[in-house]
Amino acid sequence: MGQVYRERELVRRRVSRMKAAGLFCAVTTGVFALGMLITHIDGIAIPGAAWTRVPRATSSCDYISVHDGDTIRCGTERIRLSGIDAPELAGSPRCEGERAARSWCDDQLARQSRDALRAFLGSGRVELAREGKDKYGRTLATVRVGDQDAGDHLMQLGLAKAYR
Repeated sequence: MGQVYRERELVRRRVSRMKAAGLFCAVTTGVFALGMLITHIDGIAIPGAAWTRVPRATSSCDYISVHDGDTIRCGTERIRLSGIDAPELAGSPRCEGERAARSWCDDQLARQSRDALRAFLGSGRVELAREGKDKYGRTLATVRVGDQDAGDHLMQLGLAKAYR
């Protein structure tokens, strides 16, 4: 009887150690994965954490369509140019009713702004530096061709103004 009891106790201890080792591995893996996630989210700063902030991700865009002077698409992603406001095209909901008084509604200038942005983005490789999302779910980004910012280019032409 004593021998059987000792063998059962040894098996119970081994199983207990295996469970502890499995739990330790799961927790360690979870902490590692969380650390990797946090270090790859732009803008996260954790006081006292050992992780460093990663520079904002910059990527290129191969297929671009221009909606208006401050909104483009990179593939299927809708992107709002950060820091500028361009005039609204005719038919924009922002140019109807009471909202029209607060919006920059000038169809002719809006078309010029859209066309100038289209020409600018067609002049070279387009680089995006994503900054977050706006209240409409669009990606806010600084858009550049070479070393020139698209928003600055439109403001220099008088086809956009600084976003307030």
